[in-house]
Amino acid sequence: MTITLHEFASQLTSNVPLLITVLLTLGVVLVNGWTDAPNAIATCVSTRAIGVKKAIIMAAAFNFLGVLFMTMINASVAATIYNMVDFNSDPRTSLIALCASLFAIVIWATAAWWFGIPTSESHALIAGLSGAAIALQGGISGINGGEWIKVIYGIILSTLLGFVLGYIITKIMGVLCRSLDRHAANVIFKNGQVAAGAGMAFMHGAQDGQKFMGVFMLGMFLAKGDASVTSFAIPIWLMALCSITMALGTSIGGYRIIKAVGMDMVKLRQYQGFSADLTAVICLILASRFGLPVSTTHTKTTAIMGVGSAKRITAVNWGIVGEMILAWVLTFPGCGLLGFGMAWAFMAIF
Repeated sequence: MTITLHEFASQLTSNVPLLITVLLTLGVVLVNGWTDAPNAIATCVSTRAIGVKKAIIMAAAFNFLGVLFMTMINASVAATIYNMVDFNSDPRTSLIALCASLFAIVIWATAAWWFGIPTSESHALIAGLSGAAIALQGGISGINGGEWIKVIYGIILSTLLGFVLGYIITKIMGVLCRSLDRHAANVIFKNGQVAAGAGMAFMHGAQDGQKFMGVFMLGMFLAKGDASVTSFAIPIWLMALCSITMALGTSIGGYRIIKAVGMDMVKLRQYQGFSADLTAVICLILASRFGLPVSTTHTKTTAIMGVGSAKRITAVNWGIVGEMILAWVLTFPGCGLLGFGMAWAFMAIF
């Protein structure tokens, strides 16, 4: 099942709940591009391979392409998010709960940006939706365990594989660099890092763009009064809308996140920045291939930790790492409870 652009536009002007849902969903997509996407360019900015303004423009463009092209090839991540929670109840009440969860996610993500903490909007999305579904169903019957386990697999992939692969690739690059003239090596890895940063931005769009399109489709079906749709096709107009919104969010900038990830955690040389970006791209490609909703933030930051540890364990600022890990750990219960509370309050008010 799908929705045409003409059908969407005609309903948008007459269906107030749909209009509210669309605005909230696009708000979450915008905040994701604003707060999460800067992770993709943090390393190439920190090593001065590319300037901040050019990097943000590059990230915006490749986020757009990632959303558009990867969804056309494989939309399994969107399907996972769509089926992760059960909003199969009264469509009106379900829509209220969904809007509450989106509002909670925006609050959580904006607070994290304000403090410069690179939290995972993917996990905030999953936690907020889950909390709202539990409030709606009055228990954990609102959670689809078969889809939720993919989140656990994604966490393992983004953390363990990101760290280990980052360590290994850095060691390999270090060996290759020994036989190269320093100037020649810097030129090679500078260009390589820009390319890898573009690839990271592309895969960020591919992963996170799909997650939000799954929520978008859910909201549109509920606004139409249909809570029983289990499969759908993402229309091209929606891919374009979400990718443009995410690109706009990225263009607003996210220097606080860039500084925390690319400058404060580990002091990187260009070959190390290239290694971190290459590691993250590989992990995200694998996750997208198997439909795992991974966190691009976790993937990138653990790759940087692995890269830093390849030099020496003390090269990593573990104080900054500790703050990030604490934020990651708190995201599931924190945003989940926020989504639960908002859903309960919204259902009581509306």
